Amino acid sequence: MPRKLTITLDDDVYEGLHRVVGTRKISRFIEELVRPHLIDEDELEAGYAALAAAEAADPNYGDWDEEPLGDVADESR
Repeated sequence: MPRKLTITLDDDVYEGLHRVVGTRKISRFIEELVRPHLIDEDELEAGYAALAAAEAADPNYGDWDEEPLGDVADESR
């Protein structure tokens, strides 16, 4: 269900929104910008559970990020 929200913006930002986005499209524009930055706690917990399951299934899971890379300047071309 849509909710009404009152926000305060500088005049130049408000005018820019009207100029670039257009009248009656500002709410949708802001919602599309904000939505990806919100964390869904259920998805976050599911991700951690999947990571824990992968680590439990394979004791070497994630070891690749612990290996030193070495110095590539010493390698032949």
